[in-house]
Amino acid sequence: MPFNKKVYKEILDNIREFGNNNIKIVAVSKNHPIESVKKALDIGVRIFGENRVQEAQSKFFDLKKKYNNIELHLTGSLQTNKVKAAIDIFDIFQTLDREKLAKEFGKYRNTLLDKKFFIQVNIGNEKNKSGIDVALVDDFIFYCKEDLKLNVIGLMCIPPIDENPISFFKTLKKISDRNNLKNLSMGMSGDYLDAIKCGASYIRVGTKLFGQRVYGY
Repeated sequence: MPFNKKVYKEILDNIREFGNNNIKIVAVSKNHPIESVKKALDIGVRIFGENRVQEAQSKFFDLKKKYNNIELHLTGSLQTNKVKAAIDIFDIFQTLDREKLAKEFGKYRNTLLDKKFFIQVNIGNEKNKSGIDVALVDDFIFYCKEDLKLNVIGLMCIPPIDENPISFFKTLKKISDRNNLKNLSMGMSGDYLDAIKCGASYIRVGTKLFGQRVYGY
């Protein structure tokens, strides 16, 4: 399925009505072919999300040379042995979720001058989810910013799938406010409207824009 221009416009309209014009849409193009990305580029989309380093390289290495204003977000978990390669292709990392990964990024401080980070919070304290425990996140933010000197600009979360997301979005906003972080990445295809109303800065939308994932891409 090609990029859905109509849905993209609807999301923009909802942002204007229920949020503000500073909210950005991350078009999550993981598991979708480069042709779909090119369709999105044709209508002016410049912010994309990918989950894997190798797939991002295969799709965006040449595109980022052609379109120098593409902003590529890593929206999936990252293994420490792929950090160096990830730095070469991604601009913003949304899934800084553990101390070991933060330390690995800290080894490449000289190449991180224009990179930005979101700390992923396990907002529902779910055992099967990545992210920093809510009770530990304040200390982790301080560690990343002050000790490792990483450019942490905000927080990211994925609420429990079977619960109302609003309370979790509000909790993330409170954590952000008390740590003087300005950006919140929250809300996906099914709950982005709630996220907008709760103060999201970035929403991560994939299925609504690209259709069901093309597995085996």
